[in-house]
Amino acid sequence: MLKVTMAATVIATLVLIFELLRRKSLREKYAFVWIMTAILIIIGSIFPNVFFQLSTMLGFETFANFVLVFAGLIILSITMQLSLELGKVEDQNQRLAEELALLKNKIDG
Repeated sequence: MLKVTMAATVIATLVLIFELLRRKSLREKYAFVWIMTAILIIIGSIFPNVFFQLSTMLGFETFANFVLVFAGLIILSITMQLSLELGKVEDQNQRLAEELALLKNKIDG
């Protein structure tokens, strides 16, 4: 029953992501991480032994440790992506402020 609940929840999440993409509320570059995470969770709910074997191969003591590291990597990738975007926006704001100052100087001067 848990597998069915997990799969249904992830499928509903995927539907929501695609609906947000369709409405242009969510940008494609942000949706990629969420879609990949949802696909991995679906695979894990259908074939849980794959992730148990992978965690054992990688040397994790318990499966919970593997899940925690995996979730941490997802959060890290999202944070990195948002940090890169923030840097671009800050550079753009600086450039726009400089252009605005030049235009004001031209008008006043």
